[in-house]
Amino acid sequence: QQIDFLGFSGSYAKGTAVKGGTDIDLFISLKPSLNMALADIYQNLHQYVQKNGYPYARAQNVSIGLSVNGMNVDLVPAKQQDAASGDHSLYKRKTNSWTKTNIQKHIQVVSQSGRLSEIRLMKLWRNQKNLDFPSFYLELAIIEALHGYSLVSASGDFSGNIIRVLNYLKDNLKTARIVDPANTNNVISDDLSQSEKALIAQAASTALTGNWGNFIS
Repeated sequence: QQIDFLGFSGSYAKGTAVKGGTDIDLFISLKPSLNMALADIYQNLHQYVQKNGYPYARAQNVSIGLSVNGMNVDLVPAKQQDAASGDHSLYKRKTNSWTKTNIQKHIQVVSQSGRLSEIRLMKLWRNQKNLDFPSFYLELAIIEALHGYSLVSASGDFSGNIIRVLNYLKDNLKTARIVDPANTNNVISDDLSQSEKALIAQAASTALTGNWGNFIS
């Protein structure tokens, strides 16, 4: 009775899902009247699914990861800040903190960016290179890297855009400040350490010295 709505979010809703990534993200929006701490909401959900058919459910940063009939499913619990705005409070397990966000705003920013082809290819590259690069962070970084360049849908240069993204990751990822478009106080780029960013930058540098045949398989 405390669930206001449950719906698709993440890559599936944005049109950026790829084979080998999370198949479905389910956003669980809880009513603002729920009197429970965000950490308790997260931990209770994790324990509940473990006891009810998913003993190997994974505690991730803001979601609980499940394997359901061969599909990967991420459950994202969040509490509404109010019923009208769409703003939610979200627990962040890695830092034992919380942040304000708006999933509908995320979906809008990415799905209407005109960069879905580049995002999908870079996600395949990330997955095949086993890089720890959260999807929303990657999506925003690609949008920033291609700011001012032509869209592929408007006779843009797709391969050139991928090279621009790789150069951005190589040269700028370690210092670029990327924020949540729904909350500028939520610094998405803080989700990775400098050493984690360095691994991505090195992988991008290696890709630039290689060929398309080795980029993804």
